[in-house]
Amino acid sequence: MQINISNIPEEGLNLRFSKSGEWFHRSLPMGDDCGFCVQKIDVRCFVEKVLKNVSIKGGIKVGVELECCRCLKKFDFPAEIEFKYILTPADDLKKDDLELTYDDLEYSYYEGDIIDLGQIVAEQIVLQVPIKPLCNDSCKGLCSVCGIKLNIEKCDHETQQIIGPFAALKNFNTKKEG
Repeated sequence: MQINISNIPEEGLNLRFSKSGEWFHRSLPMGDDCGFCVQKIDVRCFVEKVLKNVSIKGGIKVGVELECCRCLKKFDFPAEIEFKYILTPADDLKKDDLELTYDDLEYSYYEGDIIDLGQIVAEQIVLQVPIKPLCNDSCKGLCSVCGIKLNIEKCDHETQQIIGPFAALKNFNTKKEG
């Protein structure tokens, strides 16, 4: 979804649109496998031009199918995302700004007369997906010996403790005698 800045009316522009998961995956950089499946995307936003800046406030409803990092079960992860951006012309970009602050996360730049709202939507979806998705907080995962799903079945294997380089310090006593 592209917005021509010169077509934004003075009172602003309300937009609503839906996109498919296929659109989302096509909008990612070439060859980028994000590792999750996106279902229908519903977007609503208000676009407003203030001098040379463009303000975009809105929300996204999306369903994402993720794979649990413990038990490998696929599960649905519905997300409702609220976002706000203030876009300024790239000509106003200060080349000496090297460090971003928290307040800078709402600001971005645009070039020319077109703003690609699709890139903003795709970015917000990617940011919402957890790094280590869990089907539920109490997921037991897979048995490290036989591989069965411990949420469904039990096995007789004991969980093996990994012996690391600091295992010898486990029984180290720091109390002074005397």
